[in-house]
This record gives sequence, C-alpha cells and structure tokens, in this order.
Amino acid sequence: MDTRFAISEYPDAAAVNRQLNELIKKPIYTITPEALAAYEADYFEKKCQKSKAMIEDAKQIIPGGVQHNLAFNYPFPLVFTKAEGAYLYDIDGNKYYDFLQAGGPTVLGSNPPEVREQVIDLLNTCGPSTGLFHEFEYKLAKKISDSMDTIDMFRMLQSGTEGCMLACRIARLATKNRNIVKMGGAYHGWSDQLGYGIRIPGTKFTQAHGVPARLMRDTQEFFPGDLDALERVLRLNMFRGGTAAVFLEAIGPESGSRPVDKDFCAGVERLCRKYGALLIFDEVVTGFRLGMSGAQGYFGCSPDLTVFGKVIAGGYPGAGGVGGKREYMKYLGAGLDGGVKVKKAFCGGTLSANPLSCAAGYYTLEMIDKTNACVKAGEMGDRITKGLQEIIERRHLPFVAFNQGSICHLETVGTLAFSIDWSKIWTIPGVLSETNRRKAEMTHMGAAYMAEGLVTLAGSRLYTSAAYTPEMIDDALARFDRVFANIAVKED
Repeated sequence: MDTRFAISEYPDAAAVNRQLNELIKKPIYTITPEALAAYEADYFEKKCQKSKAMIEDAKQIIPGGVQHNLAFNYPFPLVFTKAEGAYLYDIDGNKYYDFLQAGGPTVLGSNPPEVREQVIDLLNTCGPSTGLFHEFEYKLAKKISDSMDTIDMFRMLQSGTEGCMLACRIARLATKNRNIVKMGGAYHGWSDQLGYGIRIPGTKFTQAHGVPARLMRDTQEFFPGDLDALERVLRLNMFRGGTAAVFLEAIGPESGSRPVDKDFCAGVERLCRKYGALLIFDEVVTGFRLGMSGAQGYFGCSPDLTVFGKVIAGGYPGAGGVGGKREYMKYLGAGLDGGVKVKKAFCGGTLSANPLSCAAGYYTLEMIDKTNACVKAGEMGDRITKGLQEIIERRHLPFVAFNQGSICHLETVGTLAFSIDWSKIWTIPGVLSETNRRKAEMTHMGAAYMAEGLVTLAGSRLYTSAAYTPEMIDDALARFDRVFANIAVKED
C-alpha cells in the first residue's frame, strides 16, 4: 500500500487564522460591478444560452431550478453534460477546469475510464442492485480495512450524512452516554441533531431551519482548535448524561477552512479517553484524499469510528459508510451475528452496498493506491496554492490562500472566519448579517471564476486531482489572475 500523504508541509494554522482574522476586519474586496456586468453580458448571456433556457424551464418544476447545493446560482446555474479528467463541459459546449471535483471524491479525476469500464461490465452481468450480497461488498470493505489500521469492520451506507447519523447511535449504545460534541462550524451532514453549530462557530441551532431546537438539546459545540473549550464541555456533560462521542473534521471545520494545529487531533483523542467518549473522525473529504490511511494516518490518531462518504463509491451514487473497531462495530450486525448478543443500532438502506457502488469504490481505491494519486493531487494543490499566493502578493490584495494537500482554500471575503459569542448576544444579528453580505460577494467572485473557465466550490475552495498537470495548473492561475485584475473595495 502507498504510505505517503498528499500534504508535503502542514500549514501554520495559527498564522493562517491570524490572516483570516485580519481579512474580516477589512472592507470587502470583490469583483468590480463593471467587470461583473461584462462577464454577465459577454459570457453568460452570449455563451450560455442553452443553460439559461433549461434553468428557466427547470424553475417551474424544481425548487430554485437545481437539485444540488453545490450548483452555483449567479447569475444562473450552468448545465453540465460531460466530465472527463480535470475538465467539465456544459450544455453549450464550454470547457472548464474542474476544481469542484463533485465536492471532493474524484481524487483520480472525473469519470476515469479504468473504473467506468469495470462498472459497465458489472451492469452488463449483474445490474445495479439485487438486494442481496455481492462479492464487491467484501472486496471494498477489505480494501478499506487493509488501508486504515482502525477499521476492523466496515458498513456501507448511501451518504456521509447517514454515516454520521449511525455513528451517533453506535456511540450511545456503546457508552450508555447521551451527548454528542462537535467542533463549531463543522459540517457532519444534514440530520436533525448534527445541524447544530454549522457554518460558523457559535451558530448553535440558528442555521438549521425547520429543525426544532429540542432535537439538538443533546448536542454541543466547542471552538475549533481549543482543547480547553472542549474539556469544559466534556466536564459539564458529566453532570448531564455523559458524552457519547466527539466528532472531528481532523484538519478543521468545513474541510479545514479554519485550520487547526497539527497536534490538535492527538489532544482531542486524549480528552476522549479521559472522559469515556468515543472519538469519531469524519473522513468524508479527507479519507483517501490525504492518503490511503486518511487524516487519522497522517495525524497518528486512533479513532474509534470513522465516517466515510463520496470517495467510497468513486463518485458514483451510494457513497457513504461507517468503519471502526470491532468492539463498536458489533452494534451494526445485519446478518449472521456470530453469537454477539447486543442491541443493534437502528439502521436501514435498501440501496446501501449495491453492487454498482461497491465495484466503483473498490476499483477507485485500487487505482488511487497503485497510481499514487493522493501524492500527485497534493503536488498540484501545492502548485496552485503557491501560485495564488504569488498573485495575491503581487496585486496587493488581502486574500488568503492555503492548502492541506489537494484541499485548497482561497478566501476572498472570509465568511467562515467569523464566529458568534453568546455572552455578547446583542452582536449576533450583526455577525449573521455580515456573513450573509460576504457570502453574496462570494457568488459574484464565483461567477467571475466560472466565466474564466474555473469551477470552484462556493468560490472559496478548490480540490485538485491526479488528472491535473503543471501546465493545466499554470493556465488556471493565469485565469485567476485575470479575475484578480478587476478587484476593488466594495462601495456600500
């Protein structure tokens, strides 16, 4: 197995966070109204007419006109019809560099033929689902177990959200404790309980609209990177039902958008052992992107449970699961229990572990391993980050660029660098208003990137894959530079 990692040098988290804090103190720097209007007229209106027409029709039968939260909606979503390697193509025939990478799973690049051919063969012989056991269920589980020391057993699901939901139930059964603790601002799917404290630290229940606050009464958050804050929560929970689990995005919330120190995860693990809570690593993004052994291998940690998502099916649907130590995975037995008599965690999923998803996932992980894809993608992440930093410095912009291997961040407005202090409750409306204002400018920046042939995640995150070459990255940097040539302070 390839034991190398995508991260060549871990970022100085304290230095990055200082830069982010300085960014949000400054006025908003964004694309000028004149440049934005030119992009709208010359690109979107002239070159994306089929997308615009289809989205207008879609609005009549689809809320908002799109089904996916990652779709960019300004000035209107584009309709993509082809994905190949490092490129995406829209319905009008326009070509783009793909830095969205379907939200992170396509470490090899989009739609690799070696995986696609295996999936087609499976569809010709078995079909996508039988509801019964298929050999690729075993092959995928074995590959994951062989790759990560903490994964004795693995249960396939259909999404990272389901994986996080199920991990909560396992933790409660195993510990007999009640509370779930998460890092403020982290995203662990959209279940009722874990909608707490999303987007920015301190939001508590305010961003999970439609979820009754009472459903979050057993969930708490702590400030990212602050072990003292975590211990205060764990200590308090001793008097209100104990802590079943601590959830962690190992590189920081929102895929490392607010990075944590390199030794932070080890500190969290020590506190979990001290207070009898399970340590749960959410590796939906980092698993098989930072390396074959994931973030836990890079940081040298031993989580009790690990949640997987997107990459487990290689970008195909049905992408999620939970793996972990045998003593905890015994609460998931669905078939022969081998004499293990415990209460089983409530879990379903008709299409979980379908042959198509398992085959796609198995061949994807095999290819990532054999081709050193994590390292190659990380090298491209280093290259684009360094290039962005050079452009930012040359153009005297306050923007912040950093990366954790192939997970790259380009913060132009710093929306996720804000936090809420409930001891100063009167400041909360102002913080939420300012983050919404800055988020709107992110959509304008994202539109400018799109018009230059750059597809990003929310205008602030970029994933690189092994399909990129240095020449592609340099061309993409020239396109970013064209956008940055038209940046100015926003006039209120």
